[in-house]
Amino acid sequence: MQLAVSGGGAAGRVGAVLVLEARSGASVADAKRLLAERARLVPRLRQRLYQPKYGRGRPYLADIPAFDALAHVTDAPCPPPGDDRALLDLAAARLTAPLPAGGPLWSATFVTGLTRDRTGLVIVADHVIADGVAGLTVLAALADPPAADPPAASEAPRRAASPRLPGIRAGLSELGGLRRPRRAARTSLNRPAGSRRRIDVVTADLAAVRKFAHGHGGTVNDAVLAAVAGALRDMLAARGERLREVTVSVPVSARPRSSGGELGNQTGLMLVTVPTGGDLGDRVAQVAAITRQRKSQARGSSAAILVPAFLLLARWGLLRPFVNHQRLVNTFVTNLRGPDAPLAFGGRPVSAVIPIPATSGNVTVSFGALSYAGVLRVTLLSDPARVTDTGRLTLALAGELAAAQGP
Repeated sequence: MQLAVSGGGAAGRVGAVLVLEARSGASVADAKRLLAERARLVPRLRQRLYQPKYGRGRPYLADIPAFDALAHVTDAPCPPPGDDRALLDLAAARLTAPLPAGGPLWSATFVTGLTRDRTGLVIVADHVIADGVAGLTVLAALADPPAADPPAASEAPRRAASPRLPGIRAGLSELGGLRRPRRAARTSLNRPAGSRRRIDVVTADLAAVRKFAHGHGGTVNDAVLAAVAGALRDMLAARGERLREVTVSVPVSARPRSSGGELGNQTGLMLVTVPTGGDLGDRVAQVAAITRQRKSQARGSSAAILVPAFLLLARWGLLRPFVNHQRLVNTFVTNLRGPDAPLAFGGRPVSAVIPIPATSGNVTVSFGALSYAGVLRVTLLSDPARVTDTGRLTLALAGELAAAQGP
């Protein structure tokens, strides 16, 4: 389904930007070799995608002969002045650049020349390799121990189970029930997106946001949804549009806690219509009430409905027109809980991990939140040709999250 939705292009890519602190004696060549050695231990990173002829099965991933991990690892100088803005612009360019042809669908770029002798690491992968939770498993496998053990040495292909009736009921509940899906508000947010991307980041103190959310009966995820709604309201108000509510597509992981390092995609979707009025605390309380009601006992069960439906649309040649003109959601918001303890790579502390979410179709801006070592970072991924006021949106989101952190 991920392959069908993205069309194999940049729209279906995800990634992360790591900032490595300075360390005497460290060289980029050594870092590239170390990353390549660890990438070979992750099965999905040494596999390529095969597409059988029509009627002979679904696409599958399998090892390629003589896999050369170093061919996927490069380095590049950061454009002047070598600050965080320049690093994010380079990461956006890497996100849309072609991935190595005929091989595993990922790339890693060490970015040199950052201020304070830091080094960036931009990792980009096609969404068919892993969802967000599995991506954190890959990150742990690439980092220095004892972050986590790498995934298992092999992954046997599995057939998708036929959805049973209880799963369908739970999936309908996650999507909003049996009623006809309501249309999202018609706004300038929903226009066919182009191939370019811009990355902006807002940071917040995780403990403060969590305390604020709990004080209003919600979670960090509820607080992020409420903050995004308020920020979009302010940006659209400056465009002369009045946004009373925003419909958000929120990924829901279907992974059991025992899944360990298993990669791939095991994700459903929860459609949440978030009110934009009131102060942040009021919105968090309203969002919490909605998400509590919408979460099914079988998390991620909506995939039992979405996967067959999307594949059927793809077979009829209707999927691309659907995602380019859909009226079900205004934006995507993902939220992942990253490592609580700081990571290191090659002995260099990782001071920041910035998520790069996916976006597709007519969604011109999406959001990806990731907590790491006590810091909550929210990435805004936009089409710069369609969203020319990202500065206003970034400031509005920063203001919303500041309200959750107190004076």
